[in-house]
Amino acid sequence: ALGGYLPRRRAKADESLPVPGLEIFKPVLEPTAEGREISTTQAFVRILNQILRDKQLGPRVVPILADESRTFGMEGLFRQIGIYAPEGQKYEPVDRDQVMYYRETENGQLLQEGINEAGAFSSWIAASTSYSTNNRIMIPFFIYYSMFGFQRVGDLAWAAGDMQARGFLLGGTAGRTTLNGEGLQHQDGHSHIMSGLIPNCVSYDPTFAHELAVIVHDGLKRMVENQENVYYYITVMNENYAHPGIKEGDEEGIIRGIYRLQEGGEGKQRVQLLGSGTILREVIEAQKLLEQDWGVAADVWSATSFTELRREGLDCERHNLLHPEDPNPRVPYVTQQLEGSAGPIVASTDYVKSYAEQIRQFIPKGREYRVLGTDGYGRSDFRYKLREHFEVDRHFVVLAALRSLADEGSIPLSKVSEAIKKYGINPDKANPQYA
Repeated sequence: ALGGYLPRRRAKADESLPVPGLEIFKPVLEPTAEGREISTTQAFVRILNQILRDKQLGPRVVPILADESRTFGMEGLFRQIGIYAPEGQKYEPVDRDQVMYYRETENGQLLQEGINEAGAFSSWIAASTSYSTNNRIMIPFFIYYSMFGFQRVGDLAWAAGDMQARGFLLGGTAGRTTLNGEGLQHQDGHSHIMSGLIPNCVSYDPTFAHELAVIVHDGLKRMVENQENVYYYITVMNENYAHPGIKEGDEEGIIRGIYRLQEGGEGKQRVQLLGSGTILREVIEAQKLLEQDWGVAADVWSATSFTELRREGLDCERHNLLHPEDPNPRVPYVTQQLEGSAGPIVASTDYVKSYAEQIRQFIPKGREYRVLGTDGYGRSDFRYKLREHFEVDRHFVVLAALRSLADEGSIPLSKVSEAIKKYGINPDKANPQYA
């Protein structure tokens, strides 16, 4: 009415950036060498380095750290791309004699924000909305201790969704039991519940390097190449172990939230074991114990995202509700995957039980579904003791599977009692939810 400027939001940048094929991450898609063990955090650093080497995408990458560069194995970036400091380095760093010393420079690319998650997240928001505010697509990666993310700056995470941010959040040292020895301060068992509340936050809890590579590549395609208004939250761990490498055809399941990692052998009884993050490795060990000790065959499924499975399942339910006479009603992806299997289903994760409970309504009809999780406060101890305390380790996975088989009448309850005795489980131990 007064002839002034009418603000208008830019929905998409004018430029376009093609993303290379998945083969760009070949070094982390292959199995780790014999005797070689790495963490998913190390795998992420390798992935980040591959992106930085790309001539088109590399200059758009904005690595952001609030603290702990060396903890995450990212000190190599100090020399490679430098720490952004508009006035350059004004002091002699104490680690100057090291190869990867703390190098600040006017044209640095890494944002080192100090112990200030709110400030670092604000920088991430600035970079993740640059496509709109500056007509310039940027690719921010903010990695932090997962306990210090959504719990500390949840309001900013919600605002980022509202602002249609596009970028990657990496929750490091994630899970209730992966960062042993640091108790309540660092042990996150609920960030995936919090991230799931943000409609356009796509969340994953991968176990292996190849899963992480597929997920990051999918995020690049969606956010950079297709300019889709989502952002990614991915949890990574500091626990070292061997990685099996990708099998052809697993990519879709990794992205959609679940795929069969290992088929079990032959057995009179059969169960389905689901796991994610670091606890998937306990599930794999439980598969061996079930077959060796009890003659029960078990298939192992990697559930990379219970959150995405739930969302897709709800989409199917909504469609079927609004299209009651559709001759081809939609079937949730997780239902499709598990329908062809047999036996009770047991899920175990390093997060509270609510995380894996999200898919209960999509479990095939008539099937037992039992969930193990880390409800309760963290505590300082060895990893194996923490997993025993929270009742998510291999022995409790076996116990849950046997109890489920007993409940459906396939084996006697005495077998469950036998397992409790065999594995030295104290039936009168404190409930971890309240301990």
